[in-house]
This record gives sequence, structure tokens and C-alpha cells, in this order.
Amino acid sequence: MAKAVNDVTIPEDLGLRENLLLDKHADYLATYGNTEEGSEHAYEYCVTEYLRMSGVYWGLTCMSLLGKLDRMNRDEVLTFIRKCQCANGGISASPGHDPHLLYTLSAVQICVLYDAVTELDVDAMVQYVASLQRGDGSFSGDEWGEVDSRFSFCALACVTLLHRQDALDVRSAADFVVRCMNFDGGFGVVPGSESHSGQVFCCVGALALANQLDCIDIDTLGWWLCERQLPSGGLNGRPEKLPDVCYSWWVLSSLAVIGRLHWIDKAKLRRYILACQDDETGGFADRPGHMVDPFHTLFGVASLSLLGDTTVEKVNPVLCMPQSTLDRASIFIPLAS
Repeated sequence: MAKAVNDVTIPEDLGLRENLLLDKHADYLATYGNTEEGSEHAYEYCVTEYLRMSGVYWGLTCMSLLGKLDRMNRDEVLTFIRKCQCANGGISASPGHDPHLLYTLSAVQICVLYDAVTELDVDAMVQYVASLQRGDGSFSGDEWGEVDSRFSFCALACVTLLHRQDALDVRSAADFVVRCMNFDGGFGVVPGSESHSGQVFCCVGALALANQLDCIDIDTLGWWLCERQLPSGGLNGRPEKLPDVCYSWWVLSSLAVIGRLHWIDKAKLRRYILACQDDETGGFADRPGHMVDPFHTLFGVASLSLLGDTTVEKVNPVLCMPQSTLDRASIFIPLAS
């Protein structure tokens, strides 16, 4: 007997969700950081302290794509970032936490978004990033030594945004990423590990930043990526998994970078993403009817941008930042044709 496909059902009538609820999403994000006792998001904000820097990046980037960045408190954000830069130059998720490449990149992205890189000790930060590169070209996420191809992307993205690629052994970094490539064209966490859409985004992005996209088997990878689309139109992260709005971004952006965006059904994917909106509170969830959060809200809006939605700003598929911001910062990343 054939095995049923893991998928969700999209209702025929989406009601208000037939269109992007731009103002509702902006209202949702603008109030998310309200920590006053009894506020709607106070508990969620408290328990996400361990990833707050990335949460700030998700919210601000989404607001910028929505054209609403002016609703956020720039000075408050930059003060928070300064408090998170540690003695070794790295950035932590929140004051008092250990520095990590993930949060260092988020802080750099925020500062570039605000044209405020001078708020950081750039030399110390670049030295911190460079200190995490290992002899085989890979990167540890922090001083404790975990290696993951995500960290290769984070390191290369940091120095690219800071115009300091010369601080790293970029060729060695690219060689490690290539060793994470599998027979199916996808990429894993480390060499020999399972292909996963999130890792594909990081590895494809890292190779784009290193100007080494010619190392990718583009058609094989493109086929693996387009196979992630399910009958609902949504995309999953690997075979037999449910669709998720965040994988709309990981898969779609990778296809955009390798020039194979036309290999999926864009209309069905757009409908899936729109179905994941909450038409009462604003925000996007992973799947229709689930709780919304800033993470999925950013990647829902960014995916719609890649799909050609002109009501939001154009997004860069490598760095998930407004293209206008990167143009202003004179950052150009070559993509495959």
C-alpha cells in the first residue's frame, strides 16, 4: 500500500488571507517587544532571551521589508547591541550571555540595516570571527568548538558585510563547504551528514559569498530543492517532513541563488504562505492555524518578496536583507545565471 504524503490541507477560501496583511504584520512586530507586565507578548519575550539578538534581526528586517522600519526605536536597538559586544569582540544573544557567531552576524546585519556599523568595535569583531576558523577551513560557532556549515556562512557573511574578507582564509572556507556536499546535490551540517534545506541555504550562501558557486552541481541541487514542494504548495526541509513557512525561504532563496527559481510552482507556494497568516493578530506561523512568531513572519514576507510581491521591498536571497540596504552599503554578491 502506498504511503500517504506528509502534508497539510489549504482551505479553498482564505478570506482576508488571500492578500498580504501588511499593516497587521507591522502592528504585530511593533508590539512584540513590549515587556510590560500583562502585555500580550511579555512571556514569549522573556523566555527567548537566549536568542534575542537574532529575534531583533528577524523583526527589524521584516519591518524594513514592509517599509515600516521607522516604527522601531533605533537608539534603543543600538544601545542593546553595544551591551552585547563582549571583550573578545564577539556578540552575545543578550547582555551577560556568551558570544557566538550566530548572534554576531545578526548584530552586524542590524547595524548595516541602520547604517550604524561604527557602533561596533569592528576590528575586535573581525578578529573574533577569524579566531574561530579551524585548520580544515571550517568554523566553530564559539569557543566551545562545535563545527557546523551554518557557521561557515555566518563567518563569511560577517566579514563581507564589514568589507573585511581579507581577514579569513576564504578559499579554505569554501573547500570545507564543498566537502559537505552530498550525492543528491544537497549539503549537510558536516561532511557525510544528511542533506537539509537549512544547510543548503547556508552552504549555497557561503559559496556565493566566496564567489565559488561554480563548485555546485546546480541542476542536481535544483532538482533536490524543487522536490521539497508538496501538493499543498508548501516546501519541506527534507523528504517525508511537513511543509513549513521558514523552508519557503531556505529552499526558495537557494533556488534564486542558483538561478532555478522557475522550477517550482510559485502560485501554489504563494497561496500556502498567505494561508499561514493570522488575520486577527498579524504574523505568520509555520503552518495554517498554528501560533505566529517573528521568525516565521520574516521568512514568510521575505519569501513573498522572492516570489515577486511588489508591496514589499526586494530582498537579497543570500543575506536575507533588503537589497536596497546592500546597494547602499556597496555590497555586491554574484549569483548563478
